Amino acid sequence: MLDQMAEKTIKIALAGNANVGKSVIFNHLTGLHQHIGNWPGKTVERAEGTLRFGDYTIDVIDLPGIYSLSTYSLEELISREYIALEKPDVIVNVVDATLLERNLFFTLQLLELEAPLVVALNQIDVATKKGMKIDHERLRKLLGVPVVPCIATRGSGLDDLVRKAIEVHKRRHPPSLHYPRFGLEIEERISELAAAVEHVDTGYPARWIAIKLLERDPEVEKLVYIRKPAIAEKVNALAREIERIHSEPSYAVIASERYNVANQIARQSLTVVSPQKPSWDERLASLTVHRIWGYPIMALVMASVFYGIFSFGDYASGLLSNMFGQARMLFFSVFGTSLVTEFAWDGLIEGIIAGATIALPYIIPFYIALSILENSGYLPRVAFLMDSAMHRIGLHGKAFIPLMLGYGCCVPGCMACRIMETERERFLASFLTTLVPCAARTVVILGLVGAYVGIEWALFLYAFDLLLILILGRLAFKVLPGEPVGLIMEMPSYKLPSLEVTAKQTWFRLEEFVWVAFPLMVVGNLVLKTLRFLNVLPILEQAFSLITVSWLGLPAVTVTPLIFGIFRKELTLVMLAALVGTSNFATVLTGTQMIVFAAVIMLYVPCVATIAILIKQFGYKRALAITFFEIGFAIFVGGLMFRALRLRPLL
Repeated sequence: MLDQMAEKTIKIALAGNANVGKSVIFNHLTGLHQHIGNWPGKTVERAEGTLRFGDYTIDVIDLPGIYSLSTYSLEELISREYIALEKPDVIVNVVDATLLERNLFFTLQLLELEAPLVVALNQIDVATKKGMKIDHERLRKLLGVPVVPCIATRGSGLDDLVRKAIEVHKRRHPPSLHYPRFGLEIEERISELAAAVEHVDTGYPARWIAIKLLERDPEVEKLVYIRKPAIAEKVNALAREIERIHSEPSYAVIASERYNVANQIARQSLTVVSPQKPSWDERLASLTVHRIWGYPIMALVMASVFYGIFSFGDYASGLLSNMFGQARMLFFSVFGTSLVTEFAWDGLIEGIIAGATIALPYIIPFYIALSILENSGYLPRVAFLMDSAMHRIGLHGKAFIPLMLGYGCCVPGCMACRIMETERERFLASFLTTLVPCAARTVVILGLVGAYVGIEWALFLYAFDLLLILILGRLAFKVLPGEPVGLIMEMPSYKLPSLEVTAKQTWFRLEEFVWVAFPLMVVGNLVLKTLRFLNVLPILEQAFSLITVSWLGLPAVTVTPLIFGIFRKELTLVMLAALVGTSNFATVLTGTQMIVFAAVIMLYVPCVATIAILIKQFGYKRALAITFFEIGFAIFVGGLMFRALRLRPLL
């Protein structure tokens, strides 16, 4: 009976290159029945969900998007260890039909791992529009594994994909042992080495171990040599033989052989129906990376995004403020005015209202815009355009992606810095990402400066911040010497973002704000109420007046929001509103003070969550160094800005 129940639960892992539609398939299959965490002991995000299909409960794991099973990145190491050692019931390899040969390079490596495999041939509609016809039955025979055509954005073919995965699971063994066969001289040495490591207990297939040893994979060398040190001499001898024959490093020879197999398979299963004129998305792709027109288009897109966020946020914030203002009058008219009702409203209800009126109107449209930019395929174009500028600060264009993600939240932005190739680049990119105005700081910039001083001053702060990032990046590059590597990344085809996927991504990002930020706002208001009752606030204001009043030119009352801003930056406006007794900040701050206050909030370390992720990735010393530097730098720049803006009498 237990065996029958076990048969009804299976585990599927989605594997594939980046930008092939893996996450879209994951979202379609699991819907809201998913959760996001980290891989045990790692900073890499782990997405896991479930679905019911017939009599089966299926656990779905979305593996990181990677291009190979080498150990050049933490994501690649995690994926291959999970596939080989945890042994999910089925691997669904998501392949972009428009880039068949490029994607098959990874498929062949999955076959080398002897994984029970199903190929999801995604974006088949885009391939057809480009005049490409793929014989998926022919591809199935050449690979020896099931191939299911699908269009993930529409959900087309996904039922067949799940059915085929269940069929593969029922076989209880890999559907095929169709290894990619290399040249004779390579195959002979792989076979000889595979026989030598056959009984070495690594958890990986012997042939795969042999290939990796010949590729000089350091992790596999460590794994094998500690168990059988004598094999090292044979590995070196066989690798040198391959290098003598081909006059190239052995790892390059095997990669070339693998690409040759992928090329042959693609040529036999793919035909170009007829040459077609460039489609609208191809023309758009060329235009948006043009060496002249690409930059004004990028500037227009970014300006439109932030102007749209401000316009919507300003309107929605005013609407909600009026609504909750009437709710406040109704509350006190019903329950009366007393110490208890004032504490209930100011300490509890006001925190929730402030989050809804000050933060949500700006955060929601920002997350929607970020999701659209990601899923449309535009972000990699921005990275390409910014490559030259990023090289000036010791990075390449790919680093612009975590910087862009930082505009949503610095935590995933810092985590995304793992796409950088070296430790130096990862640290430098993370440092710069913490300086990016995240959605929480956007609330302060747009909700304070944009709403009361003018949108042009809000945009000035964003431009000023970008200039500081370039300057500090250049200085940090001098302190952390090393040369940036070249930009190598794939440009996905443009596609219309799915409304469903955009909504789900927005909600998953917003969920953290709802469950973390709102409670903090309520707690913050309660703390403020308590501190005010205990008459502690005047002591804090006096203690820091030299910084806030004398240097920054801010009212003494801003001390408390600046201190508590280390928890969440939205909290600064909420607490300021609670302290001054109004959300109309124009009655308590001048235009100059609003700009200085927003600039300080924008520049000092984002929040405790960001500090935690920095500690996890780089250790306490580096994380605290960034934290204290940014606090001091924000205060220094804020003071200089106050003195410069004071020369403008209109502010």
